[in-house]
Amino acid sequence: MRVATSNLLGGRSLTDGAVRAEDLAAAAALLDADVIGLQEVDRAQPRSGGTDQAAVVAETVGARDWRFVPALEGTPGGAWSPSRADDGAATSGPSYGIALVSRLPVRSWAVRRFPPAPVGLPLLVPGSKGLTMVADEPRIALAAVVETAGGPVTVVTAHLSFVPGWNVRQVRAIARWARSLPGPRLLLGDLNLPGGVPALASGWTRLARVATYPSWRPRVQLDHVLAEVPATDVRAEVVRLPVSDHCALLVDLPRLGT
Repeated sequence: MRVATSNLLGGRSLTDGAVRAEDLAAAAALLDADVIGLQEVDRAQPRSGGTDQAAVVAETVGARDWRFVPALEGTPGGAWSPSRADDGAATSGPSYGIALVSRLPVRSWAVRRFPPAPVGLPLLVPGSKGLTMVADEPRIALAAVVETAGGPVTVVTAHLSFVPGWNVRQVRAIARWARSLPGPRLLLGDLNLPGGVPALASGWTRLARVATYPSWRPRVQLDHVLAEVPATDVRAEVVRLPVSDHCALLVDLPRLGT
């Protein structure tokens, strides 16, 4: 089983700041995995040409099942409201959130939502000079129970808060919530926590120890694949995409414990 996680940055190229359908398709083609978690995904956003980005990735990789779940409806950085939709296909208008696409059959889906942290932080924002004060957004964990040759596996993808402390609480809450779903269980995504912190906070096993951010010269690992149970013969690969300020992380799992 191969899994991948990729923060798409709304499909934006860092070369010129443009969002092009061909760049997104080229990036998706590099995400050659059975199950892929996606973060910072646009749907029907004017800034990304109205594209349903999760659908583009799913079609490109040949995923038979996929779901986009909006964190907010409206435009990030502009006017928006928190979304309550567990399936973005049920919404109209622009939205933004996370997605999971799977070549393997999906038995069921589940969503866990988190409110935004009450404080923001000054951050480096692609396309802006210096630090920009950024407010936090609603956060989501999206789980799929997928059918594999060895039985069901729960794969959770998430994009957690950048506010210290809040992201630690969120990863702990996701680990507790995931126990209600069939095992074995995986968590993958942009957790906004460096190195071994997510594994320490969750008690799960860190399956990849590689830097993923920033994409042009990775120095820190913000993108993770964690397993609740041990895995053997794991192979991890970092892939720089034609879009995003994060590298994609791909992990091969020849054998996942039960």
